[in-house]
Amino acid sequence: MNLTKNIKKVATEVLLNEARAIEKLTQFIDDDFETCVKEIIQSKGRVVITGIGKSAIIANKIVATLNSTGTPSLFMHAADAIHGDLGMIQNDDIVICLSKSGNTPEIKMLVPLVKRRGFKLVALVSNIDSYLAQQADYVLNATIDEEACPNNLAPTTSTTAHLAMGDALAVCLLNLRNFSSEDFAQFHPGGALGKQLYLRVDDVMVGKEIPMVEENTPLRDVILEISSKRLGAAAVVDQNRSLLGIITDGDLRRMLQKDIQIDTAMASDVLSRNPKTIESGELAVKALQLMQQNSITQLVVVKEGRVHGFIHLHDLLKEGIV
Repeated sequence: MNLTKNIKKVATEVLLNEARAIEKLTQFIDDDFETCVKEIIQSKGRVVITGIGKSAIIANKIVATLNSTGTPSLFMHAADAIHGDLGMIQNDDIVICLSKSGNTPEIKMLVPLVKRRGFKLVALVSNIDSYLAQQADYVLNATIDEEACPNNLAPTTSTTAHLAMGDALAVCLLNLRNFSSEDFAQFHPGGALGKQLYLRVDDVMVGKEIPMVEENTPLRDVILEISSKRLGAAAVVDQNRSLLGIITDGDLRRMLQKDIQIDTAMASDVLSRNPKTIESGELAVKALQLMQQNSITQLVVVKEGRVHGFIHLHDLLKEGIV
């Protein structure tokens, strides 16, 4: 029990340490940060982000965030850069170098090479008195008081601070580019997130073999229609396919409790009027939200008031939207 309490205490202290460090970063959003953002947005080149060790891992994540939000970026490992990868940098590129100390041997060797070729150099550092910070055109200050590591050695709070500063940079650029959810979808076509952003109801719905009956359809035929189309429901329409209501498996079960005579009953005796619908062309994720809000498993898809198809929860599950 004491061990458990100690684990919880240590974990809490780590999170509080890192939270305080990130909050403190707000003091460092200065003119250099603003000018750096403007330089990137106006540049015809890319953002090349470099680092070594844990900083290289954080650099990779920042590159991924920038690329996915409209700022072309690439990662260059600082150690590999001085062994040939420096050729990755092209005219008009801007180089961002991540380093906690700003004084590592690889960084000290790389910086003069970058400067000699005339590239703009941005330092994302936790030591503004470092060699890197002094040589950079712009400094993104990610100074921390201490690491979350009890020995103040393992990069923990510092890498979190660098990552947060990278997020701040990316979101500022996103806003300046007026980067919309539609733009985001173009870069994220795969996975559940991408599908939520671009998949339409029409892409998922059952548009053929739609279960439909008219008001005067005998109830026995309604049951056959629902069973044969296997959607658990049928739309009730007029001769122009305008939606009048819906009959679901649940409606049929409730009908049996009311002692309605199956032999003489019609669709009009059982249907639920004003069913939940969704317009053709809407995002499929909106259909999911409507189903969740109303605790139902299917929606009638309508187009100009007429039945256009059915979309079922299972269709959304198969597409991986949920």
